[in-house]
Amino acid sequence: MRKIVLMMSVSLDGFMEGPNREIDWHLVDDELHNYFNAHLRTMGAFLDGRVTYELMAEFWPTADEDASNPEPVKEFARIWREMPKIVYSRTLEQAGWNTTVVREVVPAEVAALKAQPGGDLALGGADLAAAFAAHDLIDEYRIYVHPVLLGSGKRLFPEAADRTALHLAESRTFGNGVVLLRYERDRG
Repeated sequence: MRKIVLMMSVSLDGFMEGPNREIDWHLVDDELHNYFNAHLRTMGAFLDGRVTYELMAEFWPTADEDASNPEPVKEFARIWREMPKIVYSRTLEQAGWNTTVVREVVPAEVAALKAQPGGDLALGGADLAAAFAAHDLIDEYRIYVHPVLLGSGKRLFPEAADRTALHLAESRTFGNGVVLLRYERDRG
């Protein structure tokens, strides 16, 4: 069965974006981008909220056509464009680039999606992650902690309704100081 994998970058103080929605503090160099690409190319689909999808759709469809972009960026553009995408939105009417729009998170529908053949499902967006977490649908957390304190902004986990038991499956420090903490949901 496929897993729902939340992949998110956060500051050391737990923010996924700054107070003005900025993410310019992300330290994504070639090493980290290559790591992302290696994992994301094996995924079966991207699951995103509307805001995340629209941000991605502004840049990634043609990023590989810009000669000034480094090769890992160009590679991700191809991965993103070809990967099936499911966007959870109550307002988005249509979406391009191999994208299906779904109105709300329905646990039975997510279970059916997980039961389909293919790679794991990459979950993106803090609001969508909160909705999935509220239904206990996240199987793995890949949190990339960046060496910066923002002081304010949007927290990745603003409030958790229930305690969720996790176990550390992997940690890795990248050359730029970013630390991956990979936790799996402890369902035992």
